[in-house]
Amino acid sequence: MRSTLAKQNLRAIDYMISKLKYDIPASIVVFLVALPLCLGVALASGAPMLSGIIAGVIGGVVVGIISQSHASVSGPAAGLTAVVLTSISDLGSFELFLLSIVLAGAMQLIAGLLKAGFIANFIPSNVIKGLLAAIGIILILKQIPHAVGFDKDYLANKSLWQEDGEHTLYILLNLMNYITLGPLIVSIVSLLVMIFWDKTPLKNIGFLPASLMVVLIGASLNALFYWMAPSLVIPKENLVNIPSFEGITNMITVPNFSGFKSYQVWSIAFTVFAVASIETLLNLEAVENIDPFKRRASPNRELIAQGIGNMLSGLVGGIPITSVIVRSSVNINAGAQSKFSTNFHGVLLLASVVLFSSILNLIPLASLATILLITGYKLAKVSLFKKMYQNGLNQFIPFLVTVLAIIFTNLLTGVFIGLATSVFYILKSNFKNAYHYEKVMVKNKHEITIRLAEEVTFLNKARIKEILLVKIPKGSKVTIDGSRSNYIDYDILEIIQDFAAIQAKEKNIELHLIGIKSKYELSNLPEIIKN
Repeated sequence: MRSTLAKQNLRAIDYMISKLKYDIPASIVVFLVALPLCLGVALASGAPMLSGIIAGVIGGVVVGIISQSHASVSGPAAGLTAVVLTSISDLGSFELFLLSIVLAGAMQLIAGLLKAGFIANFIPSNVIKGLLAAIGIILILKQIPHAVGFDKDYLANKSLWQEDGEHTLYILLNLMNYITLGPLIVSIVSLLVMIFWDKTPLKNIGFLPASLMVVLIGASLNALFYWMAPSLVIPKENLVNIPSFEGITNMITVPNFSGFKSYQVWSIAFTVFAVASIETLLNLEAVENIDPFKRRASPNRELIAQGIGNMLSGLVGGIPITSVIVRSSVNINAGAQSKFSTNFHGVLLLASVVLFSSILNLIPLASLATILLITGYKLAKVSLFKKMYQNGLNQFIPFLVTVLAIIFTNLLTGVFIGLATSVFYILKSNFKNAYHYEKVMVKNKHEITIRLAEEVTFLNKARIKEILLVKIPKGSKVTIDGSRSNYIDYDILEIIQDFAAIQAKEKNIELHLIGIKSKYELSNLPEIIKN
């Protein structure tokens, strides 16, 4: 037994080592993208800047280790900024809000242990693909201003309304008024590198992905501007800005446990639990959708991982954590092949604050914006829209509604609107496919055959009632075939029985019932309705 376990451990270690040449460069890219996102989400949430870094570290290291997902990256989520901002304001204390995060994490942990993650299996693929496409479009729209040096809005914002009250579309329509030449040059060079990298021999260098090269080029170009063209130097507000580290004790904030009996604390905890859990399950499904290896992870295990992560984040002064689609997409596009990339990006986040913040503050936001532009394009390719359209309107319309709803509202509201649309089309399809209707004329007499589907529910009641009571002419020969039906709802049986007993006799209809049972129960063998 011990030798078998030892062999398994050795194989696991060998596998991990073999992937390091892909995972380490990918983790650096994810870290560089995640760093300003962590700071931006904290800033927009009205929380201390370092609370975003703390959440990012725990999301990468703790959640990354416990989670079974190989590609999902967790951290502070832009989707929770409004919740965090209003919650801190309502409670009047960041420390009380930290207690709500701890309680929300405990709820997630319990939900995972109770296997509540099954709800992820009920999210249609057209809604998931709509979510991905919407995030891609928003990324593109939001990063264009950053790419030209207009950094009034924080990098992680997923709303078209900016923090200064301006709308992103207004900014884009007036883009010429906001262009700064230095960031624009960095963005153009970075974009060319990202586009043409795979067409050069450099693509074979596993430890140097295009996205990492873009960051190095951006910082180098700005250094070159200092020496050769001072007018092009990128100002400090357009660079990464990590707060200076003043000791671990100044970094950690503990919750105020005196609010444990407060109804408001528990109410906010439940809100954070619900929003964070739904967003995590949605993102996990979305990540698995774009993972080239199509690896699956247990949603229950993910809830447990997120629960433990949020409890720890709340205990040490971090904001709420979820799985984040933007970082996860960057992780996949950067070539990560195991979750070591996720884990190591968390270590780098911690090291960035403690050891080398001054070096990272040389990186232009335009470089990071270019990486996110390409990520957005890969999520919202035109080919995806074409493919969804070719799959039929019952797939395309819920997909398109999800895209538009997320763009013009927010992620969760948009997904719920998309789900409602998808359910409508499912019901509509079920409504139409409850039976097959065939009508022929034989010797001046209508012969009608109605073949019922495998499952006929109360949702089909109106349609079947209309067929039997309205559309069947007098003096017809009618056969209702239920031999293929595994289940027929009592409401439908009642309509058929009433039709046989009353309408068929009144209209002189010759009725034949095939394979229709008087009861559909698993506990006993049903009888056949007799003519």
